[in-house]
Order: sequence, then structure tokens, then C-alpha cells
Amino acid sequence: MDMDKINEYIQIAIDKAVFFLPKILLAILILWIGFKVAKKLVHWVNLALEKAGFSETLRPFLSSTLSVILKGVVLFTIAMVIGADLTGLVAILAAAGFAVGMALQGSLGNFASGILILTFKPYKIGDWIQLEDKFGRVEEIGIFSTDVLTPGNKILIIPNSKVTDSVVTNYSEKGMIRLELEVTMPYAESFPKVKIIILDTLSRIPKVLNDPLPEIGINTFDSHSIQLLVRPYVLPDDYWEVTFQTNEAIKSAFSTNEIKVAYSEGIEIGNIGE
Repeated sequence: MDMDKINEYIQIAIDKAVFFLPKILLAILILWIGFKVAKKLVHWVNLALEKAGFSETLRPFLSSTLSVILKGVVLFTIAMVIGADLTGLVAILAAAGFAVGMALQGSLGNFASGILILTFKPYKIGDWIQLEDKFGRVEEIGIFSTDVLTPGNKILIIPNSKVTDSVVTNYSEKGMIRLELEVTMPYAESFPKVKIIILDTLSRIPKVLNDPLPEIGINTFDSHSIQLLVRPYVLPDDYWEVTFQTNEAIKSAFSTNEIKVAYSEGIEIGNIGE
């Protein structure tokens, strides 16, 4: 290789260095400053979210998402400064994003619903809720699903999109739950007498609340008996314990006061055992 060729290569290298070196230095400067600014912005946003009362589950996620977006903007800016052709990359990312979005549309729906739940807080961990026919205590609220512990000690993993698309009853919002208990009495019995017996029985159950007072009334009439509704108020965590105690106590009180019951098969009146 002759000297002219070597000199030509050296000149090309010098020209390239003169052309790209300022851009590379500028890119390094943008990278350093951009990441510093991004880190500071994420810190400020995290503090603002904390002051606004956002949950501890949602804050790290939002901060991480913002950090990724800001760093992506910095890298995109650096690529433009260097002079890289991003047309093909943008088209590929757009197509990939569309394909992933179509494939994960169910998960994305759960994700969006999770953000809404964590932001607006229709319930929190420890609340007793009912979603359609599912009842239990909230154990965990995630981005994609909510875990509910049923009275039968089973964990229900409910997709968040199902929560936002349905009516959710939060029994813990007011700090108490009203039980809905059904009791039967024969037509021949006096309702005021039975009502007094039930009220007296409820007053002896420690975890039945006195404010508001229990409600007792006639619900329906069937062919053999009168259906009563007994509605005492309890704390959410006492729901099942008081339900069982109340049913047991009412049965015992009916037996003590010789309240008869009509059996569903036939019209014979029978006593209630102990």
C-alpha cells in the first residue's frame, strides 16, 4: 500500500472524527444531563404522589414507568443528534406495539382497571367486599388483580377489569355490616311476641351493635309459615361469628318460649328441639 493511499485513509478518518466528535461529545453531555434531570423529576413526582395520597402499590409503578419514558426520550434525542435514521426503528416499534397490544388486550384492560382502583380506592386491604356472588376480605390489591379471602378460607383472584365493570359492595366503608337472616314463624303465633323474643335474644349477643338498632320485620308469606327478616348490625370482622351465634341463639329462644314451626312438607305444627 503506497503512501498516497495511507494519507487518503488518514484524511478520511480525520474528517469523520471532526464530523462525529462534536456530536458524540454532545450526545454524552445530553446523556449525563438527561439522566440526571430524569432522576430528579421522578423523585419530585414520587413525592407529589405520596402527598396526594397514592397507595404504596401504585407509587413505585408510576415512578418506574415515568423513569423509563424519560430515559427513552433522552436516548431518542441522542440518536437524533448523532444523525441515526430512526424511521425504520419507529415503524418496527409501532408494529410491535400494535401486535403486543392486540395479544394482551385483556391484560391491558386489567392493568388500566388496576390503575383506577389504586387511584380512586373503592376499597382497601382489609375491607369486606362483595362482587356479584363473591364475598370476602381484600387481602391484596395488585396492578392486574385483587385477591379476596372468603369466609371459607379460600383466596379468590379477581381480574381488576371485572371489578370496574361490576357493582362492588364495600361493607367496611361505613364501619359496620347489616346481617340478613331469615326466620320463620307459624301463622298462629303472635308477631309482636316473636319480635320481642328475637330483640331480647339479640341484646344478649355481645358483638351485635346497639347503634343502629336491629331491624325485624315480616318479609313474605308462604303456604306454611311467615318469613321474617332479622337484621342486626355487626363489625365487618365479626360477620360470620355473629351470624352463627344469632341463628343458634334464636333457635334456643324459640325452644325456651315454645314457639312452634310449620314444616315445609305438610301442615303439621311441631315443637322445636333444644
